[in-house]
Amino acid sequence: MQSDEVFTPESIRNFANSFQQSRVLLTAVELEIFTVLDKRMMHSSEIAKIINCDERALNRLMNALVSLKFLKKIHGKFYNNEFSARYLVKDKPDYMGNLHHTNNLWNFWSTLTESVKQGKKVFNGIDSMENWQENFIEAMHYRAGKEAKIISLMLDLSNVTKMLDIGGGSGAFTYEFLLTSEKMRGVIFDLPEIIPITQKYSLQYNLVDRVDFIKGNYLTDSFGSGYDLILLSAIVHINSYEQNNMLIGKCAESLSSGGQIIIRDFLMNDDRTDPPGGALFSLNMLVGTECGDTYTENEMAEWFKNSGIEKVIKKETSFGSNLLIGIKN
Repeated sequence: MQSDEVFTPESIRNFANSFQQSRVLLTAVELEIFTVLDKRMMHSSEIAKIINCDERALNRLMNALVSLKFLKKIHGKFYNNEFSARYLVKDKPDYMGNLHHTNNLWNFWSTLTESVKQGKKVFNGIDSMENWQENFIEAMHYRAGKEAKIISLMLDLSNVTKMLDIGGGSGAFTYEFLLTSEKMRGVIFDLPEIIPITQKYSLQYNLVDRVDFIKGNYLTDSFGSGYDLILLSAIVHINSYEQNNMLIGKCAESLSSGGQIIIRDFLMNDDRTDPPGGALFSLNMLVGTECGDTYTENEMAEWFKNSGIEKVIKKETSFGSNLLIGIKN
């Protein structure tokens, strides 16, 4: 919608009800309906037995999926269309496993009203969410895999021999950077419970001898020194302004002369309304973190300045989030 004039009672109602379509898709992904249907035509009663669901209820769900163009139906049998077969079937190359993380976000966002009232996260059921860490890393890997290669080509890596990926998750950015520059070594720093997941992803790349892993908390633990590049990809939005100010200071101390700190995140304008994805994501941080937020470009520049870094370069991407690069003298 481009302006207030396009809003009507009907369009507002449709906007408010759009969660219904989202919930239908997410439930289908959660139940692995598309995977069960891979290369098959089946009655809903057959699928209900396989996934242990009520037969009538599953039939209504699958009828809705047909209406939403995710399934096709003929003579009472359901089957995947070409897009569902490509993107929604597990173990396919283009499988959108990141939707499992979206399913988890549903739980957080359901508490938005109370979070706005209290000014903090109120959801406390994360430990009951099955495989939430794996789902989160998978979602981040799915997105990073499409961005990391292009971003590596946007950067000057000619003088980088050692990089640090803070909160690296699956390590997707590290691997793509190393593939771009053969002389580079990488260090991936993340929480003790995440690094084993990171190491599973590392097996997909033939770079084991060029990557090291450090377990720790980047706010409290040391991550070493002598780095030519330190990457903070989708990290600063997890922290408070004060925590990021301290973190950038730690990064600057760990950086070699001439090295670069790269923040990859939403760079908000001063009134925090643009980009729109960042405005929505600030609420995602409200309901999902203790003190996270999205930050303006000027706020990030302040972190660099406070750490003694004066040279700051902005690079725009086509992925919604952009790059702010601080270069140490």
